Amino acid sequence: MPERLKPLLEANRQWAAEMERKRPGFFTRLAQQQNPRYMWIGCADSRVPANEITGLDPGEVFVHRNVANVVVHSDLNALSTIQFAVEHLKVEHIIVVGHYGCAGVRAAMRGMRIGLADNWLRHVQDVRLRHRKRLEHLPAQAQEDALCEMNVIEQVGNVALSTVVQDCWARGQPLALHGWVYAVTDGLLKDLGVTMKAPEHVIPVFGAAIKRYPRPPAATAGSEDDSTFGPGVVPAP
Repeated sequence: MPERLKPLLEANRQWAAEMERKRPGFFTRLAQQQNPRYMWIGCADSRVPANEITGLDPGEVFVHRNVANVVVHSDLNALSTIQFAVEHLKVEHIIVVGHYGCAGVRAAMRGMRIGLADNWLRHVQDVRLRHRKRLEHLPAQAQEDALCEMNVIEQVGNVALSTVVQDCWARGQPLALHGWVYAVTDGLLKDLGVTMKAPEHVIPVFGAAIKRYPRPPAATAGSEDDSTFGPGVVPAP
């Protein structure tokens, strides 16, 4: 075994022993049932661990992570995970969580080439193009921060329009969707005010959330409204 891996296994043994000491029977109970109320869809960034950030134990949050916390209708991995969470685990809340300083969002914002992931990040570039009139007048860092937030809002909309969630709501199963963003610099989560609990919430909630990012006055008159949700729709230049 590589020497660099041995400390990880030793730390694991210490952690398991400490958990059992503090909470006898913890792992026995955990092995018997997975019953989370929450699903977390987040970025794969190693600085954003769902359990630690929210103070939840293993088994209390069901997690799916990928580059730049993207959810699209062609990603069967994400959709299968959402279906399992909704139909089998009966989660009550799905939370899409982005984070400031996201390398994927930065690459999409700046048009940087990073490799194979460029194809995946086209989804984030679509968000940037769709809302560019709400971004281009901002300073560079503010643009990136706003795009991190807008990307979360868009992905909440994508989750809401998925067949899994639409079917869930159609059969009357309670499920709420939320969008948060995490600040690596202080460890705090921010609620982006994009909670959706029914199909009729999707368009008005999305529109209200996007309109919090104003265009400059010169870009407002006669411009195309980009606050009505439509996946993959990019306004003409």
